[in-house]
Amino acid sequence: MNQTIETILRHRSIRKFTEQPLSEEQLSAILDSAIAASSSSFIQCVSIIRVTESDKRESLAEYAGGQPYVATAAEFLVFCADYHRHKQIHPEAKLGFTEQTLIASVDAALMAQNAMVAAESMGLGGVYIGGIRNNPAEVSELLSLPHHVFPLFGLCLGFPAQDPERKPRLPRELIVHQDEYQQDLDRNLLAEYDNQVREYYRTRTGGNKNTSWSEQITATLDKEARPFIKAFINEKGFSLK
Repeated sequence: MNQTIETILRHRSIRKFTEQPLSEEQLSAILDSAIAASSSSFIQCVSIIRVTESDKRESLAEYAGGQPYVATAAEFLVFCADYHRHKQIHPEAKLGFTEQTLIASVDAALMAQNAMVAAESMGLGGVYIGGIRNNPAEVSELLSLPHHVFPLFGLCLGFPAQDPERKPRLPRELIVHQDEYQQDLDRNLLAEYDNQVREYYRTRTGGNKNTSWSEQITATLDKEARPFIKAFINEKGFSLK
């Protein structure tokens, strides 16, 4: 095992940060690492908005569902699907295909993961903020996002002011399939994992949370998941066909 793999395996979401700012060199390395990520067909259809104005940070924290670390982290980056740049290059570009939405989403995730790994390799921490999709129209207006650009998620970065345990992930046997999809879920293995997650929450919350992973996803998938998103991205010129 090398240092890169060790950094990846140590990943935890950090939601409390010190007041120490990132150096210009650190931020530059993080952004360069993000930009170096793979790009489908070399389309490069992602833009990153670095938000530094405190009032905008406060608004984004509110739009994201009241997540204060959006306002207090040393850096906050918003990753956006972006074909506006391409439309300026080629006004007759055939846009609006769902495949283009997928390409932008995948590329943005690759860029953000590169940024996170780069940050963690320097002793920094971070957390992704999907909550900006709670109010995508307001976020778009705040950041002056034009047509053919919409916000996918945010990323808080900074020096950690907490040292949380690593959250247990599903065992490899439930994720990795050999040659074909294994349709029968190993319930015994799932039960073992549920117990691990339940113990993780008990330890992390001092016994105030007693939930398994299966119970958590049942609650999550029993409710709507931002049903307004489809209409919003359609208005922005995405996934029309």
